[in-house]
Amino acid sequence: MKVVIAGCGGVGARIAATLDQAAHRVSVIDLNAAQFRRLPQDFSGKAIVGTGIDEDVLKAADIEDADAFFAVTQGDNTNIMTAQIAQTVFEIPHVVARIYDPVREDTYRRMGIHTVCPTTTIASLMLSAIQGTS
Repeated sequence: MKVVIAGCGGVGARIAATLDQAAHRVSVIDLNAAQFRRLPQDFSGKAIVGTGIDEDVLKAADIEDADAFFAVTQGDNTNIMTAQIAQTVFEIPHVVARIYDPVREDTYRRMGIHTVCPTTTIASLMLSAIQGTS
């Protein structure tokens, strides 16, 4: 499987390392080259400096033959835009965007973008951890 990841923070680097270790072809895009230090030393994929909203950068990451795309930058707007580009322009079959704002996450999910909202996910997990402890 060929995967492109926009964002090489903790989550992006973890996804990249896991998929690379499982012998998938992985490209990671980040504006800050220093972020690539999060990748394992034996990472065999591509690390591309740039933004995921730039079609030339996406093409350099081999998005044209990608099977999946993850938008995990620190910005909701960037994640939404890159996910929409991957889905509509490049017709990537599996697109996932991290969106911190629960209201926006719900809106974009209803538009057909697979979204993950850490805000609601973590709140639910924390509430579950204390249920039944009264």
